[in-house]
Amino acid sequence: MSETLVERHSGAVAGPIASPKELLPYAIFAGVLLALLVYFVGAEEGAASLIGGSSVHEFVHDARHLLGFPCH
Repeated sequence: MSETLVERHSGAVAGPIASPKELLPYAIFAGVLLALLVYFVGAEEGAASLIGGSSVHEFVHDARHLLGFPCH
C-alpha cells in the first residue's frame, strides 16, 4: 500500500495516496462496466442482439432517448 507523509507544521500532505499500478484493476473493471452499459443502452436490439426479444430494449428505452440513441 502507498503511504502518506503528513507534516504537522505546514499542513502539507506529500506522496500519492494510491499509485496508478494499484488503480489499474479498478479502472479496467469500470471500463468494462461502462462498455457493457453503452452496449445494452445503445445497441441491444435487432441483428446485434445478445438477448432475444424486446425486454432489454423496453427496460432501457428511456435511457436510449435521454442519451440520444435512435430506437424507432
